[in-house]
Amino acid sequence: MTLHEWGQLLTSEVIQTTWLEWTAVVFSIAEVLYARSGKIWLYPSGIISTLLFMYLLFINKLYAETVLNGYYLVMSIYGWWYWAKKKDQPPVKPSYSHKQEWYITTAIVFGGWMVLYAALRYLTDSTVPVWDAFVSATAWAGMWLLARRKIENWVLLNISNAFAIPLFIKKGLPIYAALTLFLFVVAIQGYYDWRKEIRRDVENTLL
Repeated sequence: MTLHEWGQLLTSEVIQTTWLEWTAVVFSIAEVLYARSGKIWLYPSGIISTLLFMYLLFINKLYAETVLNGYYLVMSIYGWWYWAKKKDQPPVKPSYSHKQEWYITTAIVFGGWMVLYAALRYLTDSTVPVWDAFVSATAWAGMWLLARRKIENWVLLNISNAFAIPLFIKKGLPIYAALTLFLFVVAIQGYYDWRKEIRRDVENTLL
């Protein structure tokens, strides 16, 4: 597909996008912007966008993708609870993952990849089961780290985004590719913002 053809496809898809789809996209953007700034509002935004995407995927008979978004919904609820300010306790601050969390992250990536590949390969008519499963598995791990406010969540989410962009282009979904590219850029900014916050907290502790 040439750049001109891709541009025409994007224009056509933007015109045909429904208000419900635009609402889901807006809340997805709000979610990642809130995550970058460390605001707990990322979870209500994420829950709304996920519910809308689950409905849109279901009515289009993309049942496997609907189930995958169900995981994002569960992790958003868990993250909201984990981030919530407890009585007499300070808010959860960003930090680096420790060894046990890296073990869990690795298990989510490779375990999720294998399970999703098998499900997509044998239970759906997916034409890219390996690719699609990897995108989802790395996003799963990133969501888990985000829920625990670990800085490495941005790395895992951007690995997922980096593979998702060409996947969406291949599938003729330019609006989702453009959205994912935007999320990729914001995730880079989020990583550096969180790193500055971690360094600032360390410096304040040493004073």
